[in-house]
Amino acid sequence: MRLDKFISQQLGISRNLVGRELRAGRVTINGDVVKTGASKILPDDEVAYDGNVLQQLNGPRYFMLNKPEGYVCSTDDPVNPTVLYFIDEPVAEKLHAAGRLDMDTTGLVLLTDDGQWSHRVTSPRHHCEKTYLVTLAEPLAAGTAERFAAGVQLHGEKHLTKPATLEAIDEICVRLTISEGRYHQVKRMFAAVGNHVSALHRERIGDIVLDPELAPGEYRALTQEEVDSVYGDTAGCCL
Repeated sequence: MRLDKFISQQLGISRNLVGRELRAGRVTINGDVVKTGASKILPDDEVAYDGNVLQQLNGPRYFMLNKPEGYVCSTDDPVNPTVLYFIDEPVAEKLHAAGRLDMDTTGLVLLTDDGQWSHRVTSPRHHCEKTYLVTLAEPLAAGTAERFAAGVQLHGEKHLTKPATLEAIDEICVRLTISEGRYHQVKRMFAAVGNHVSALHRERIGDIVLDPELAPGEYRALTQEEVDSVYGDTAGCCL
């Protein structure tokens, strides 16, 4: 990669400003001052700005975040705080959420800069299952699990939802697994059967389960097995 492009990405500044910083002698490669933006950097090169080493990105990145309430999953929002607030990684703004959650929904969010991988997670064609822990405003009505298994009619939709699996934990807490990603789907499904969702927490996407060691706002890199599972045919992330 060209040095000026790398510095521009790392610092979030224009190429013109990069040129000024280079001419000022503020950039080094392996300890040597470099003033030419066209210089090529190699994967093993150590690039520093004002003595601070800038980490090169070697390949796509994949993270899981335990999203707290009150943050949006977009990477740039002029009003609301975004999940990138929690991500302490180089060029974090290049990451995007593979499957968003509403501001008031908590739990598993996957972040990546691999567009093909995130498409596998979110595309309706791949039927990637998501599991949610749902707290209801009213006790679960008898027969709700059967209705969800058969598909329910959402307001404003032409087609029934795909079969979903509902597990009752207690009278107001349930675990719901769906294989779609319609707008506000979980909330609308319970509204369709006369109930209201008071709290929603995502536990699983495909084979990737939220790490119980992650407190709200904490994140970690995905394991290679977790990354590869998105291309498998188990747990609902199908080919």
